[in-house]
Amino acid sequence: MLDTAIDLLRGRRIAVLTGAGISTDSGIPDYRGEGAPRRTPMVFDTFRSSEDARRRYWAGSHLGWRRFVSVHPNDGHRALARLEQAGLVTGIATQNVDDLHERAGSREVVHVHGQMHTVSCLDCGRTYDRQRIAEDIERRNPWIVVPEQVRLQPDGDVEIDASQRFEVPVCPVCGGMLKPDVVFFGELVPPKVFAAARDVIAAGEVVLVAGTSLVVNSGTRLLEVARREDVPIVIVNRGETKWDARSAVRVEGGTSETLTAIADALVAPF
Repeated sequence: MLDTAIDLLRGRRIAVLTGAGISTDSGIPDYRGEGAPRRTPMVFDTFRSSEDARRRYWAGSHLGWRRFVSVHPNDGHRALARLEQAGLVTGIATQNVDDLHERAGSREVVHVHGQMHTVSCLDCGRTYDRQRIAEDIERRNPWIVVPEQVRLQPDGDVEIDASQRFEVPVCPVCGGMLKPDVVFFGELVPPKVFAAARDVIAAGEVVLVAGTSLVVNSGTRLLEVARREDVPIVIVNRGETKWDARSAVRVEGGTSETLTAIADALVAPF
């Protein structure tokens, strides 16, 4: 099936949709793949209404983020960057909140579910670099220590029992409620972000889907853009996806090795 996928991709502008599976080889777990940790994701309404929930979330999120930023792009990220640099990829719409695509060299990336690396105030709307907020957290909570072995969640969180001593960061300007710029469960993808992701998919003559089971509604809505225009869809994933029957080609396998093979086949050597 890999050769069939390569033949379908060759000579066409490629739009890319990625999910958590592309980052597993970097040490960030998948949501639903084999061995995925059980998790209780934060719900937006709970975050806004419960001080205890915010305390638990921020404690776990801070520990997870410190570990999250230490991971590195893998061969799958680098393969997509090579394809873009060769002028073959129109852009990447990713469901991931890491910045591994950009760190691998990709430039046209839309983060459908937001990013871990910025934080915004829900009251005044100001946005801050996550490092600044992390430093504030550690000033407020000098006892907090990042464990050497911490089990990450796909969104950079860690499931922990937060001490009641943990002091939640507030907006440096207005003292309002801060939230990382990721889309929580129960929260809508911002319309401008979804429109940008839709434009990425619409620009492709073929869509390459990598590392997602396509369970989340945002991903399926993007693929509907391609389906309505009869644009072929190539899926690379370990395990079944919700769109297997609608794909032109389905390749069972890891994203690192499969995307590398695709890039090797499509990008002329120097």
